[in-house]
Amino acid sequence: MTDAWTTLALDRLDAILDAALGAPVLVIGDVMLDRYLWGEVRRMSPEAPVPVVEVEEETTRLGGGANVAQNLRSLRAVPTLVAVVGEDAGGGRLRAEMEAVDLDTGGLVVDAGRRTTRKTRIVARGQHVVRADQEDRGEISGAVAEAVLDRAVAELPRSRAVVISDYGKGVITRPFLDRLLPEARRLGVPVCVDPKEAHFYAYLGVAVITPNQHEAEEVLGYKLRTEELVGKAGEELLGRLESDCVLITRGARGMSLFEQRGRRTDFPVLPRRVYDVTGAGDTVVSGYAVALAGGAEPREAALVATHAAGLVVSEVGTAVPDPAELRRTFDGERG
Repeated sequence: MTDAWTTLALDRLDAILDAALGAPVLVIGDVMLDRYLWGEVRRMSPEAPVPVVEVEEETTRLGGGANVAQNLRSLRAVPTLVAVVGEDAGGGRLRAEMEAVDLDTGGLVVDAGRRTTRKTRIVARGQHVVRADQEDRGEISGAVAEAVLDRAVAELPRSRAVVISDYGKGVITRPFLDRLLPEARRLGVPVCVDPKEAHFYAYLGVAVITPNQHEAEEVLGYKLRTEELVGKAGEELLGRLESDCVLITRGARGMSLFEQRGRRTDFPVLPRRVYDVTGAGDTVVSGYAVALAGGAEPREAALVATHAAGLVVSEVGTAVPDPAELRRTFDGERG
């Protein structure tokens, strides 16, 4: 069954957010620093056919799992982040950025042989000109992998939800998932996953997995060119993963939620201008997890995630949703 479901009473939204207030949420995954150089283009380079960006401002923001944690904090949950950083300037800067927004850094594991992931984006007049990445993507192992698992398992019993932020940078591994996911199921803690393709089918029995359309196409091996193929993809992923839900994010076409017993719900894009989709997936999985922690049903959680993502894509660069703004989007839509 296909359903377009876009309404949620404000008192129900308030009840969900109030119940999630202070909820401990465990975040595990890849973290990074997003560095932005902002400027103007007024001429072309005499050395090569490329624009010269005259940099006027530089900013640094949290990315990956650290951005997920910041989203959760903004939505008034209490995140605990377990991740890996290098013994380098990037790792120190990431800690400082986390502390600046009141995020606990105690779950960060240092790997002296690894670089902290840094992405540098040059932006001119609101448009990305180029991105440069500095990173190591090999899977963690040995003492570092054991430390990540130990810290994650220790946090599980007190967590109301878990978010796995898999950016394919090596922190999430198959042995890690084979040990963590059964323990989360045993404890009844819902796991929400923002996946990458490498371990996609290892996410068995999770509460929700939130691939974008491209990721779903990659793991399934066919393009989702029609609504019928989107429906086929959702059902196939549900069956193979044995998950409670699959939430496919589809860019300008919104999101499609698939639940067991054949229910499909489509969530259209909210009517606001899109400036930048950087970090939108972080916000989707964060909003869904917070709503689950607040007792929401899957359709309610997906709708909260839709509204939260709509807020952050209307800004340039990684951003986080504010509960008051989130409430206003629901109030404005109802009006």
